[in-house]
Amino acid sequence: MKVLKRLGLVIGVYVSFVIIFETGYLGMYQPSFEDAGIPMLVLTTRDADGKAESRMLANFETNGKIYVSAHHWTRGWYHRARSNPEVRASINGSEAAYIAVPVIGDEFDQVATQHPLRLPVLFLMGFPPPRDILRLDPR
Repeated sequence: MKVLKRLGLVIGVYVSFVIIFETGYLGMYQPSFEDAGIPMLVLTTRDADGKAESRMLANFETNGKIYVSAHHWTRGWYHRARSNPEVRASINGSEAAYIAVPVIGDEFDQVATQHPLRLPVLFLMGFPPPRDILRLDPR
């Protein structure tokens, strides 16, 4: 019985940590990880009413194309980009218009293999749902 209580406590602490990390640190603070060598961009999406929202995201390149990955529990920016794929992105201080294209099939396999999510990342994010990837095509 004590083992179950301790296990429940550990799980509760872990879930609380993930919620605080995802919503507080990543969601509200939106830190940049460029100092750690992770390229970042600011993606601006629009909702159905045209209201713009910006989100700092890690980005990566494969074959000269820019990709962003939805691999967290919170994916509002991803759903807005899917609903209205005309987005803007600021990369290294230069802003441009893009079309957000869902990546599927062989392209998804190639990009996901070249840019895997490592176990520590998955752990910090609470082992989120399967990853979705968007390619940002210049307009």
